[in-house]
Amino acid sequence: MSQKQQNNCPKHTTPGAIILILMLMFSAPVFAQENKTFDENDLHINWRLVTNHFDNQDQSQAILSITNQGKEVFPSTGWTIFFSYGRGILPDQTNGPFLVSHLNGDNYQCRTTGRIKDLNPGDSLWLSFVSYGQILNYTAAPNGFYIVWDSQPDKGFSIRNYTALPIRDTTVGFVSPADTYRKNRFIKDIHPEKLPLVFPTAVSESRASGEFLLDADVLIVTDPLFAPEADLLSETFHTIIGKPLKISQDSVMGKTISLKKIVLSEEAYKLDVQPDQIVISASEGAGIFYGIQSLRSAMPLTSGDKKPKQIRIPAMLIDDAPRFVHRGFMLDIARNFQPKAELLKVIDLMAMYKLNRLQLHFSDDEGWRIEIPALPELTEVGGRRGFTTDSHEFLPSSYGAGPEPGQKPASGFYTRNDFIEILKYATARHIMIIPEIESPGHSRAAIKAMDNRYRHFMELGDKTEAERYLLRDLNDQSIHSSAQQWTDNVMCVALPSTYHFLETVIDALRAMYLEAQAPLTTIHLGGDEVPEGTWEKSPLCNQLIAKNQEINSTDDLWYYYFDKMDEMLKQRHLTLSGWEEIAMRKTILNGAKHFIPNPGFADRGFRANVWNNGIGWGSEDLPYRLANAGYQVVLSCVSHLYFDLAYEKSPDEPGLYWGGFNDLNKPFDFIPFDYYKNTTENTDGNPVDSTLFIGRDRLTDYGKSNILGIQGQLWAENIRSTATLEYLLFPKMLALAERAWAPDPSWAGEKNHGKQQSLYQDAWSVFVNTVGRKELPRLSDYPGGAVLYRIPPVGAIIQDGTLIANIQIPGFDIRYTTDGTAPTIKSKMYSKPLTEKGKFTLCAFSKDGRKGRIISLINP
Repeated sequence: MSQKQQNNCPKHTTPGAIILILMLMFSAPVFAQENKTFDENDLHINWRLVTNHFDNQDQSQAILSITNQGKEVFPSTGWTIFFSYGRGILPDQTNGPFLVSHLNGDNYQCRTTGRIKDLNPGDSLWLSFVSYGQILNYTAAPNGFYIVWDSQPDKGFSIRNYTALPIRDTTVGFVSPADTYRKNRFIKDIHPEKLPLVFPTAVSESRASGEFLLDADVLIVTDPLFAPEADLLSETFHTIIGKPLKISQDSVMGKTISLKKIVLSEEAYKLDVQPDQIVISASEGAGIFYGIQSLRSAMPLTSGDKKPKQIRIPAMLIDDAPRFVHRGFMLDIARNFQPKAELLKVIDLMAMYKLNRLQLHFSDDEGWRIEIPALPELTEVGGRRGFTTDSHEFLPSSYGAGPEPGQKPASGFYTRNDFIEILKYATARHIMIIPEIESPGHSRAAIKAMDNRYRHFMELGDKTEAERYLLRDLNDQSIHSSAQQWTDNVMCVALPSTYHFLETVIDALRAMYLEAQAPLTTIHLGGDEVPEGTWEKSPLCNQLIAKNQEINSTDDLWYYYFDKMDEMLKQRHLTLSGWEEIAMRKTILNGAKHFIPNPGFADRGFRANVWNNGIGWGSEDLPYRLANAGYQVVLSCVSHLYFDLAYEKSPDEPGLYWGGFNDLNKPFDFIPFDYYKNTTENTDGNPVDSTLFIGRDRLTDYGKSNILGIQGQLWAENIRSTATLEYLLFPKMLALAERAWAPDPSWAGEKNHGKQQSLYQDAWSVFVNTVGRKELPRLSDYPGGAVLYRIPPVGAIIQDGTLIANIQIPGFDIRYTTDGTAPTIKSKMYSKPLTEKGKFTLCAFSKDGRKGRIISLINP
């Protein structure tokens, strides 16, 4: 679900030690390292990509150089360097006296064999290694280097002087300024007054004459049912005009904003703005809340510290309702943690754009992020990462975390009180939080935490208590490697203690929801990426297979597990949710293993987040097959809705790319009931073959009734700051909100290709103008702190001796220099084509002075 095929390793291959080239440049005599005397701050490590086509294959060769920049000799032995690297290193050869070894997950170590000389000041050594797949941006480089001295084997020291040199590969088709220009060339500039009044697009909106003057004298008059929404509305205006509006449940004279109960469909609302009053009508609080968000959307932008005393709101009539019940976003807080304040900010922003489901990925191999009072080891061990050789007290560093346990974002968790506060905050904004507890795979954090508990009670001589929550068969000799290279991350489904553990966790979560008075209808149990070979050599699993006539193989243990979990959840009036694998069954076709929709669970009400429609992988129709088979499906497609994928193929863009590149247009282009129609590129970024979708299943009318909605995903392997989170999330979340809420656009159903493209380009222009001229300025002025959204790079070409520039999102200023320096907010503004010769350096700037990526080109 999060890093499929990232390693591109054959399933029988286990990454291991490999060195292809070793070059040494030093001449000092060898001496033994008895004590740590060398300052690790004097080491400098550089990483440089050599080629993405090693041995004429999709394999990358890179060089690590280690340089002694200090005044002391760096010893040849007595140390080990550790680092994180998310790709499998080819295990085909080891040369020379310097070894790199795969440990577990993305953790590697390198050390010498003692047959090299010490490093004099200024000297360097080089290590070349080859990895599966291509390196296409800087986030794919190794990171998190630290050194452990043999004399202090329990302590790691960060190597802070590390540089990943710029990627200069010209053979992989990186996006050029000209490519960007051509992609933007059909976008029209639209005056803000001609844009829709509210965002996301409403079912119906019409402008009226006049305007409502909002000031501190306006009263909110509310039906008692909508008192919570009235409080939020009053507080909203407090942040805008500096004073909260008074609230009454009785009729009053003067200008009012009335919240009225009428009969409408679920979550629907009416917004009627007249010069003397504003009326928001709905049948329930959610509808009123969404009407309030539309009122905010229609208000003119305000900025700066000075609050306006009066706001003019144009008269209008809005009739609106959501397209989908499930308008979701999944945030991974397990791989890297997010502070509570940032999570509340995300909830606020979701609510502003009428998204209503937040799936929190609480646990994975690299972290457990929610306090369970009965099992404190989950956060004491699973909530921390750092240097460890055994994962006894905390987890290994992973994702560049470095050696020190307790450092955020690698470490951290929400306390019980934190989560209750988060639940209350989300519920007030009509967002249901769906807790995700990964199982039975992706469970290493939980497994190691319960191993800690097991050891503790065994030391006390209490075997019964030690085994109460144990999650693995202690005698299991199975050999497997997960998609992220973990070899010990799957719960033992034959252990009764596994189910006792999950029961304890689920009941603890239920108690938090109950105390917060928050809705809980489903638990997401993950269910993805259990690797081949799991359970095959587990004595307990083989005993279960032998005595249970319904289990014929280790493959059947999967169905045994989810049958038991479904029963556990149903006893608690909860529905089982998971990734698509919960709805799949493994069978044999033409002698090979093949996956089909599982008929055994189709009538259970399982909710499947289906992600695997990778364009060109062969499962492009999987979401539709499962919906047609009767499963409740949330479209979570990697092709359009994975926000952690890089915006484009550029060495300077952060993000993964195993599933393709997802720019702002991808979620906007998404046609939920027929995404084949508007899919133009495969996961490699190449044009889609016109025959690709021939023979693929189409969504039936019955299947459509099983589509609950759509959901964006943001996995956190590369998210080490709130700034990176917001960069990857915005503006993509705006396109998600538009597709989840707004009616099916006319261009999506148009059968004539030419007309469809014309309608699409018009709609795309309206959308990006709305984003750039209304929504991004609103996010820049967000009361909880400016949202650090991505500013797109400038597109530019040289045509007939003239430089012409454009940008994907209108509303940004394009500035440039001609002396080779980086543009600043004071540089020349681009306003028309440029005919002068020489090198141009261009960059887009927001109104508050932030800038996007710099591009350069030469007009010869």
